[in-house]
Amino acid sequence: MDSKLFQVSSISKKLIMALAGLFLIIFLLVHLTINLMLLLDDGGLLYSKAVKFMTTNVLIKIFEVFLFGGFILHALVGVILQIKNWISRPVGYYVMNKSKTSFFSKYMIWTGLVIFIFLAIHFMNFYFVKLGIVEPPVGVGVHDFYTMAVLLFSNKIYSFIYIALLILLGFHLNHAFQSAFQTLGVNHNHYTPALKVIATIYSIVVAGGFILIPIYFMFFYN
Repeated sequence: MDSKLFQVSSISKKLIMALAGLFLIIFLLVHLTINLMLLLDDGGLLYSKAVKFMTTNVLIKIFEVFLFGGFILHALVGVILQIKNWISRPVGYYVMNKSKTSFFSKYMIWTGLVIFIFLAIHFMNFYFVKLGIVEPPVGVGVHDFYTMAVLLFSNKIYSFIYIALLILLGFHLNHAFQSAFQTLGVNHNHYTPALKVIATIYSIVVAGGFILIPIYFMFFYN
């Protein structure tokens, strides 16, 4: 009986993690769309309007609660599942089991941890400034996110770290996208290959799209 309860509990956690992950996957597309407005040659006008809408709209504020809940839930359940896996296999195998598991899928917990730290830094530089928890750069208004972005991405050290972490995010998203649908039962000879292709395209578009921004401000912005 206890074993069955544990199995149900594990399945429930994986389901929660998959749904939270898909929620975040959709959010990243919205976030990327807004951030790519930084590349427009309009002095940040459209980007600033989009940010103002996102920071003042009541529905968006409600959405933010679910967004942070999704982040926390996804990370927390991922850690719990990984710890349970470690506990269930406390001693490493004498002979390494050769499987089709990819390198990054084996270390999802670590890439996830790095991404979590990256997101915390990213929130400190933008979202927490909006909330008044963190002071904006000297001479920059609290809601002048365009100037904040220009200052940050013009800093090559910050930008190269940002790019490296986004590459990790791309690999994390690629595996997470496939795992989420597999957990939801979409695992079929006809569908799985297509999902792998979609996951690869999605991860390249998202990670590559975000990477374009620091590259632009480091080398092409005047």
